[in-house]
Amino acid sequence: MRFSGLRVLREGLTGNRGWTAQWRDPEPQAEYDAVIIGGGGHGLSTAYYLAKNHGMTNIAVLEKGYLGGGNVGRNTTVVRGNYFLPGNSEFYSHSLKLWEGLSEELNYNVMFSQRGVITLFHSDAQRDASARRGNAMINQGDDAELLDGEGLRKLLPYLDYDNGRFPIHGGLLHRRGGTARHDAVAWGYARGADQRGVDLIQQCEVTGIDIENGRVRGVQTTRGAIRAKKVAIVTAGRSAQVAAMAGMRLPIESHVLQAFVSEGLKPVIDHVISFGMGHFYISQSDKGGLVFGGDLDFYASYAQRGNLPMMEHVMEAGMTLMPMIGKARVLRSWGGIMDMTPDGSPIIDKTETEGLFVDCGWCYGGFKAVPASGYALAHLMATGQPHETAAGFRLDRFRSGEGLMDEEATGSQHNLH
Repeated sequence: MRFSGLRVLREGLTGNRGWTAQWRDPEPQAEYDAVIIGGGGHGLSTAYYLAKNHGMTNIAVLEKGYLGGGNVGRNTTVVRGNYFLPGNSEFYSHSLKLWEGLSEELNYNVMFSQRGVITLFHSDAQRDASARRGNAMINQGDDAELLDGEGLRKLLPYLDYDNGRFPIHGGLLHRRGGTARHDAVAWGYARGADQRGVDLIQQCEVTGIDIENGRVRGVQTTRGAIRAKKVAIVTAGRSAQVAAMAGMRLPIESHVLQAFVSEGLKPVIDHVISFGMGHFYISQSDKGGLVFGGDLDFYASYAQRGNLPMMEHVMEAGMTLMPMIGKARVLRSWGGIMDMTPDGSPIIDKTETEGLFVDCGWCYGGFKAVPASGYALAHLMATGQPHETAAGFRLDRFRSGEGLMDEEATGSQHNLH
């Protein structure tokens, strides 16, 4: 079924009885050419691009729960391409370009809203750093505008510009950045992959990875053994646990990152605002809720839930930036399991086991990377060569020290990225 405005109108007038299931619910086959472990945004996009770009359709995506039930549905939906250093900048620039055509590509409205991302600065030194980042973005082929205090007030008059600790001097505006609907992204890729013959198998937990003579042979699951010539681990915060089934120890720490949403309010925040000194970021959803988040919990955990100390910290940062939100009521919070690498950059690479691939370590960049991550991993799995935009995301950089990427200049500490 293709979507169109006419189809939506027709279904609305006939009781919405004509909609069909968006993807099949197949039984797992005994063997596939490739198996992707993880039915989140990255796993589903990998399957889609394997089928679309490389003609590989005998593929299964295995998800232990339901599609989109992990980090792709547990984030603040921000999409941006305002990275600075080589290695990351070209990758996220590519991802942003894919985002811009994604709804048309999938014939599925992912609700990508290019409302603009504004990163605040609070000193002369931060202004100079913002100017340098903006120039790097422009050289990369993306957009950036440096706003002084007066220019920023015209866009964001409701901020506390005279805060005693962090007075706001201006901001770096990235107009092509914005937000998307996280579950729609997962559903769109799932639908697109299914239409090309990919089996999406839910409630199918991988319990083991079969390796023989240094080569992957398949996986063991709660729904039986599945043979495969190629297996990709695309399980975000659970990557280290799944890799351990193959005898691997990944350079990953899993931390909890909380997010929050308020009651629905009239439109007031037109952009995505990033308050780096308070580590607070906020936007407003199409339903009116204020969507915001802050720091990691700063201890390793696999819990997909929040806690009160970090909630208090995030609320304090929000009140510092814009006291007006103090009267808004918080509806709910959630936690995503963040797979943090020592240098703050991801891994898309082969492993020492032939036919086994990993896609992990996305730190804060996982949602915005969904299109380019799947594109690059599919290219690697199909051709055996890294995609040019992901050539630096090597696994062995953590063993050798060569090619480490410290995107935020915070050193080699997982939780600081």
